[in-house]
Amino acid sequence: MMQAAQIREIMSRPATIAKSASITEALDRMLEQGADPLIVTHNGAVVGTVSRKAIADILGSRRNSSISPNSLHVSSSMESDFTVAYGNQEIDILIPLLQRYKLVVVLDEEHRLLGQVTAGDLLKAIEPEAELEEMLEPAYTIQSEERVVHLRRRMIDERINRFIVMENDRMVGIVTETDVAKAMRSFRELVEDKHQDHRIRNLLVRDIMSSPVLTVEKGTPVRDVIELMLKKNISGIPVSEAGEIIGFVTKDSLVKAL
Repeated sequence: MMQAAQIREIMSRPATIAKSASITEALDRMLEQGADPLIVTHNGAVVGTVSRKAIADILGSRRNSSISPNSLHVSSSMESDFTVAYGNQEIDILIPLLQRYKLVVVLDEEHRLLGQVTAGDLLKAIEPEAELEEMLEPAYTIQSEERVVHLRRRMIDERINRFIVMENDRMVGIVTETDVAKAMRSFRELVEDKHQDHRIRNLLVRDIMSSPVLTVEKGTPVRDVIELMLKKNISGIPVSEAGEIIGFVTKDSLVKAL
């Protein structure tokens, strides 16, 4: 196991967005940089974070249906509860922080923004000692013909970030908060306001899912799974055994196992 001494040795460059920027600009930056969440700044200071989930929620809200996505600002979907650490601190303190937060803001001795640490950054340095099957999250499924409005409701009510999409008892894709955010943004930009409520109810999961699906076998070494996630810049992978999906391994579940 490789273990760096200080946070500055494993941190990455901060992915930031201004509080006054539009949420479409924030989503574009997330997708371009493979970042989630972004650090929100105002007058040079860190004031919060904004996630793909928050953007999907605000774009999918009927309350905002008459407002152009370009007119909705990051401040309307920003989360002000975030955590910080300092570059000269030891990396062990990151484990409990990243078990609660998706990102740790890193400051220098003058309290200025220096970098950030995500689950991916930490997993480059520290590897869980448990076997892969001990770190699985449940694999939830949804039918490809299900409506996206029902998908969003399940995500919110059941606090589920990703679903395996099934069709005729066969896995055909995965749908995540990112897919929902991208779909809501495109939908809102292309469909006239007066038609949105009707059209969004006819949007199906198969219209927005990601396919094909990348999977790993239960016996795959944990380091190989981590490297695959980092290479593909994905947050979770379905795990199979004898051709059946038995769960998801995610960056969050790996960090929880540290």
